Amino acid sequence: MKDKQLSTTILHADRRDRIEHGAIHKPMHVSTEYAYDDARELAAVFQGKPGYTYARQGTPTTAALENKISLLEQGKGTVTFATGMAALSAIFLTLLRKGDHLVSSSYIFGNTNSLLGTLANFGVEITFVDPTDVAGVREAIRPETRMVFVETIANPGTQIADLENIGLLCREQGLVYVVDNTLTSPVLLKGKDVHASLVMNSLSKYICGHGNALGGAVTNTGLYDWSAYANIYDDYKKGSPDSWGLTQIKKKGLRDMGGTLSAEAAHKIAVGAETLALRMDQSCSNALALATYLQSHPGIASVRYPGLPGHPQHERAATLFNGRFGALLGVELIDGIDCFDFLNALEVVILATHLGDSRTLSLPVAHTIYYEMGAQRRAQMGIGDNLLRISVGIEDQQDLIDDFAQALDRCMGK
Repeated sequence: MKDKQLSTTILHADRRDRIEHGAIHKPMHVSTEYAYDDARELAAVFQGKPGYTYARQGTPTTAALENKISLLEQGKGTVTFATGMAALSAIFLTLLRKGDHLVSSSYIFGNTNSLLGTLANFGVEITFVDPTDVAGVREAIRPETRMVFVETIANPGTQIADLENIGLLCREQGLVYVVDNTLTSPVLLKGKDVHASLVMNSLSKYICGHGNALGGAVTNTGLYDWSAYANIYDDYKKGSPDSWGLTQIKKKGLRDMGGTLSAEAAHKIAVGAETLALRMDQSCSNALALATYLQSHPGIASVRYPGLPGHPQHERAATLFNGRFGALLGVELIDGIDCFDFLNALEVVILATHLGDSRTLSLPVAHTIYYEMGAQRRAQMGIGDNLLRISVGIEDQQDLIDDFAQALDRCMGK
């Protein structure tokens, strides 16, 4: 099949290979083990020949999804995991060692921050920087620095990292550049376009899109020379160096750590990915309309959304994300409105801890996902007690605006 645009490619990805009975989706392979007629062939698969041995290290179903993610990211290969956090854990714990140094964005997801705390306990030094200016990253680099980690859009502050310039710096310094692409998805940004070495996507979010499966993925962009990376084990230095890093992540993350994606979840995510571009378009459009409405409402103290001209990285986002700005808003209510009363007054919006769903979701940030960080760290990150995170879905636009309008009216006594 001749190369097509993104949606067409993903819709027809499975049937590029022959599927039994003329099915248009790869089936779910739920077998734990895989048998061989020839013992030599079984041994060859264990020694690196393509094939399947034990489901902990992958199945034909996860392989089909990995192919789709590689197509989305235009990468050289992908490994899937049970969750996005399992994918990040595999990157950090398999590629970094005691005494190594990691430079990380200070504006990172709460659970990722917790993971980096665990990594520090294992002897990896971490420096947090403001990623919106590459100068901070450059200043933090040391001789023992191995890796730089950023998210494309910060959650929930919506800061946009200086992604391209950080990528150029990492290439100059020979550092592994890891980009968490979850909040943009490959529809808005492909990691290779900002010179990323590895791209992590939490498949649970936009790529799945329906709140019915957990998953994560690590994609190798092919831009990093793994033959120059000091922490690759000799066992994985086989074949082209292009694959060494991802092979180590897969072997250690799946075989040793057991962070395996189930066949059922992989199948649901693969089907969800078929409508990714359509959903992203609608969610981004809704988010811009809602942000524009809320920023002029007297009940709102501030709106953090890259699509608004007043956002500090608005122009950068417009360039990086092809004129779209994501579907996540940080909205701060004025002091006279209780955030819990406001959330309880919403009728369409779901009060839940998730994002990237087809439905619009919201929660009070300081009291939930950033509660464990403590008041001091929250203050440093600009997270006040009245800050709400809104993950905008694909509902009819006017229904969303009307829902926020009626909730604000109720809380303001109108």
